[in-house]
Amino acid sequence: MTIDKAIALGIAGNAFSKKLTGTSEVSAARTAVATGSGAALGATAAGTITVGIFAAEASGLVAAGTAAAAAAPIAVPLCAAAAIFAGIASLFD
Repeated sequence: MTIDKAIALGIAGNAFSKKLTGTSEVSAARTAVATGSGAALGATAAGTITVGIFAAEASGLVAAGTAAAAAAPIAVPLCAAAAIFAGIASLFD
């Protein structure tokens, strides 16, 4: 995970929250939507990495467990950082 990817995902989550709520006004509801959107985008981006790891491994339950364990250090921080940046971005529009 790099900070610039988390920031980009957070800004995308903020933009997505504007589309979902239909407003760009600062509110607790839009901040909640932006935070959730950022987390979802972060999880999606980390999921792509998980699929890449799984495809590189041999098929089977051991490979699935290995892929999940290898992706966890990427998925959790990326998801959390994207959510934080989206929430912060929604407060300054």
